[in-house]
Amino acid sequence: MNQRFCCGSRAVAGMVCLAVFCPSTLPASPDQPDLRDRPVLFNRDIRPILSENCFSCHGPDAGQRHAELRLDTAEGALADLGGYHAIVPGKPDESEAYLRIAEHDESMRMPPPDSNRSLSPDQVELVRRWIEQGAPWQGHWAFIPPQRPPAPQASGSDWPTNPVDAFVLPRLEAEGLQPSPEADKLTLIRRVTLDLTGLPPTLEEIDAFTADKSADAYEKLVDRLLASPPYGEQMTRYWLDLARYGDTHGLHLDNQRSIWLYRDWLVQAFNENKPFDEFTIEQLAGDLLPQPTLRQRIATGFNRCNVTTSEGGSIDEEYIVRYAVDRTSTMSTVWMGLTTECAVCHDHKFDPISQKEFYQLYAFFNSTADKAMDGNAQLPPPVVQVPSPEQKAKRKELEEQRAGVEVQIRKELAAIEYSDPGADEPCRELQPQEHVCVDESLAVWERLQRAAKAESLPDPVKKYVLADPANRTGEQTKRIREYFLEYVYKPARATFDPLHKQLDDLKKQQEELEKAIPATLVTQELPQPRDAHVLRRGEYDTPQEKVERGVPAVLPPLPGDAPKNRLGLAQWLVSPSHPLTARVTVNRFWQHYFGTGLVKTAEDFGAQGEWPSHPELLDWLAVEFMESGWDVKHMQRLIVTSATYRQSSRITPELYQRDPENRLLARGPRSRMDAEMVRDNALAISGLLVDRIGGPSVKPYQPPGLWEAVGYTTSDTAKFVQDHGDALYRRSMYTFWKRTSPPPAMLLLDAPSRETCTARRPRTNTPSAALALMNDVQFFEAARGLAERMMNEAGSQPEQRVALGFRLATARPPDPEEVSVLIQQYDAQLAECRKNPEAALKVINTGESKPDESLDPVELAAWTMVANVILNLDETITKR
Repeated sequence: MNQRFCCGSRAVAGMVCLAVFCPSTLPASPDQPDLRDRPVLFNRDIRPILSENCFSCHGPDAGQRHAELRLDTAEGALADLGGYHAIVPGKPDESEAYLRIAEHDESMRMPPPDSNRSLSPDQVELVRRWIEQGAPWQGHWAFIPPQRPPAPQASGSDWPTNPVDAFVLPRLEAEGLQPSPEADKLTLIRRVTLDLTGLPPTLEEIDAFTADKSADAYEKLVDRLLASPPYGEQMTRYWLDLARYGDTHGLHLDNQRSIWLYRDWLVQAFNENKPFDEFTIEQLAGDLLPQPTLRQRIATGFNRCNVTTSEGGSIDEEYIVRYAVDRTSTMSTVWMGLTTECAVCHDHKFDPISQKEFYQLYAFFNSTADKAMDGNAQLPPPVVQVPSPEQKAKRKELEEQRAGVEVQIRKELAAIEYSDPGADEPCRELQPQEHVCVDESLAVWERLQRAAKAESLPDPVKKYVLADPANRTGEQTKRIREYFLEYVYKPARATFDPLHKQLDDLKKQQEELEKAIPATLVTQELPQPRDAHVLRRGEYDTPQEKVERGVPAVLPPLPGDAPKNRLGLAQWLVSPSHPLTARVTVNRFWQHYFGTGLVKTAEDFGAQGEWPSHPELLDWLAVEFMESGWDVKHMQRLIVTSATYRQSSRITPELYQRDPENRLLARGPRSRMDAEMVRDNALAISGLLVDRIGGPSVKPYQPPGLWEAVGYTTSDTAKFVQDHGDALYRRSMYTFWKRTSPPPAMLLLDAPSRETCTARRPRTNTPSAALALMNDVQFFEAARGLAERMMNEAGSQPEQRVALGFRLATARPPDPEEVSVLIQQYDAQLAECRKNPEAALKVINTGESKPDESLDPVELAAWTMVANVILNLDETITKR
């Protein structure tokens, strides 16, 4: 047996189940059906086992396949291996794969000991039951185009409010669970406002919603939020992680580069609800559309967000490859949820993507016109200028003024009656030397210019003067004469010098205007595409087989009429037959609201990815998205108006034990806010937030020395220079993003560096994050702003002020015990501040905004410390 299944020291790879959530992993309880008797599904139960531990040796990568055994296809698993089979449907005792994983002898058992893997008895039993049930095989679910399943009919329940709930409820009932009650109105308005705008609701909005007793009060709230400008900013914030957006090059000097107009394009696109298919096409290939608009060209900044370099000693060919690999991998993650970068060096070990197929995708991106070395420039070409309406009007005005002056010059030239005094005659009232006649005699001037090689003359006048007079055209002679009269002829100076001064002034204004017009990086195709080759082990200098542009065979082919360029690729991604784009996108939408997608591995829908917690719901949402016309706002509304989303997030110990990650959706979402939301929430609560949309990135407070630690002295980001005024209080998505040293408060709260595409962020709770929220200048200044609101907007009584601060932070009034604790804190702080008024002044003078001079500084300092506590409550930084 060992001879038949071994290849050297390796044999049939072990079959260890992925650490994924699936129903079979839930413990049974008296009120929960025992799911162990249900049919075993290959995709849900068996494929994860094979993928995690078998495919690396017995999967798609032919170069690494052992024992000529392939377990990633039905044909391979069922093949005759020389008188025996790995899998014999219905007969586990004749299936060599099962016998080997169930083997008691360690030397014979699979996986082998040196793999550091082992199967649990339950996992072995799963494989046995699957074979016993006939070993039914399924193609990988994510590669099959989604079909809209009929929404289950609720059995006597009025809980579902839309089709989302119709899919969630049967699953809960099958698990012996019931939905949680709907959250109260205060919780709902805070939750949905944070989710759709990234900002907390105002007290006025809270009061209006709680006072609205109409049946559709919540739906009206959602529609208002979807129509508000901050919605586009919140949706853009998620996309920036995917696009790996940054304000610097990312490598070597890590200099600034200008691409913020692409970020602003995203805000506008989300706010105007640009259909997602257009959103996709314009970002990947807006420059290839027929007669692309300026906005469509700006959208292609998506492709230019990758890190770039101009480091000495770098090799152009190597970085051209790196950039194309990055763009290919990013496209694959964002739209297909596939880890295609695994195939840069070899055939993918888990998914049916060969190395050749990777480079066929790569070929779509290896012919962009940006240079390998970016020159450390702010605007490495290709770029476009993006004037504001005011700048457009000023540009037109200056052009018209300049044209008017030039018309006047032409008129004045036409009016001059000139006759040459003669090169041989002395000029009147001048000495008879020839050279003093140069500013009155065209002939003298021309002869002197020829002698001097006409070095001072502009083209083409220089060319005409140096030409043989006998061979000149009439037009050329006229141009020489006009130049002499306009710029040299002394009697005409009083006429032309003032006109030239006007022109010079207008040119200077035009130059200054052009410098002030912002520009942004865009994508452009080379006139002649580069050849693409399979690269041995991904090395740029080892080209192998030449490849044409194409897509993996496991996915639908490019449409026959689609151009074989980035435009055709983008159209293919959003074609109705594509199985991945809609699924991957709606899964990220779900992740935005619930913290975890229906597929937890939002970046990986391949064999290593997780089985969907609700596969029918995922497919229903995907088809709904496509059939809605790729309507993004429609999908957000569908999710947040569902009863599933509107559940209370309160959890019982039993439910936590059963479903700690809320994959069954028996309760509402609850999670710590993302980094940007934590900061923006504090600024909004304090009244400091400046809600202006768009514009260049800003540099709010950060500790000194961070940039210096990673920067070159010649870099324009070697030293951090803080902004002032309103720039300190803009939304966090506008914070300048230096890739080699991202904003530290954002990193402490799990924001990515943006060096690569990020589809999901981790959420950690660390002492360093807590210390930053307590002591960082931005947050402490926000605490003082909140204290001023508590003193100015509430009554004079401590209870009133505590209530206001608590409501601003949590949207709910505090209970008596909470009021008591915070007032005790105030009394203690007030006593301390009265003892040390100098320390109190330091407390209220943190940050650049000035404290309200009408307030008692000692009292304000005490309330600032109370506000600091309120801003650091778990409930304040948590969406619940």
